[in-house]
Amino acid sequence: MNQKTVLITGCSSGFGLLTAQKFHQEGWNVIATMRSPQQDGKLMGLDRMVVTRLDVTDPSSVKQAIREGLAEFGRIDALINNAAYGAHSLFEQYSDEDVRRMYDTNVFGLMDVTREVLPIMRDQKSGTIINVTSMAGMLGAPTISIYASTKWAVEGLTEAMAFEYKPLGIRVKTVAPGAYPTTRFNANTRDDLNVGGVDLSNHANKLYEHLQSVAQQMAQQSGNVADPQEVADKIWECVNSETPVHNPIGADAQMLVK
Repeated sequence: MNQKTVLITGCSSGFGLLTAQKFHQEGWNVIATMRSPQQDGKLMGLDRMVVTRLDVTDPSSVKQAIREGLAEFGRIDALINNAAYGAHSLFEQYSDEDVRRMYDTNVFGLMDVTREVLPIMRDQKSGTIINVTSMAGMLGAPTISIYASTKWAVEGLTEAMAFEYKPLGIRVKTVAPGAYPTTRFNANTRDDLNVGGVDLSNHANKLYEHLQSVAQQMAQQSGNVADPQEVADKIWECVNSETPVHNPIGADAQMLVK
């Protein structure tokens, strides 16, 4: 049997980096993609590892990364759509530009990568697609309305695609992390909690402070600070065994689902 290959987006840090390391340790070929691969210091130079640029909002980079991976390994058995970002603001405080930019990455970018990989998996008559979402895709929370809406969109997309592609030998699933230290929103994110006047700003900041307090408690639901390696391990499990379409991960996520 040919050695299996996984393509992962958003591998510069966090869940993406841990997932790339997990699959590599388990003997898979890995196409580890990120927007700025020249900054990678942990994956570059490893055998069975292609580290290449992929910006999910740049279709040409998506096509090029897939071409590079196929040239090296000849197949793609699993796709992990991990690249995404969020922000903290009330719904009114998001500009139209900010909303569209987040959807371009979290939803439309994910769709574009998936659209490029599906024909490869259909030719192989097999494959697994994992969309990394969030508990925010199952449960709304204050100050993350737009982020939550992107994750709800991906949860719904995944459920429909799971029905569409199962007869073709392709499994489509989500992994939905709860609160982990690595899920802090990245430096590219601009929080606009002070937009819209004093009353709105005060309300936004009060909600945000409450949410942060709850999130810290949730991240320690098991009695210890949640280990993000759990997410990488869950992604591995979902690719390599029969699991449901929706896969919450984390003690807090399990509690919220119940």
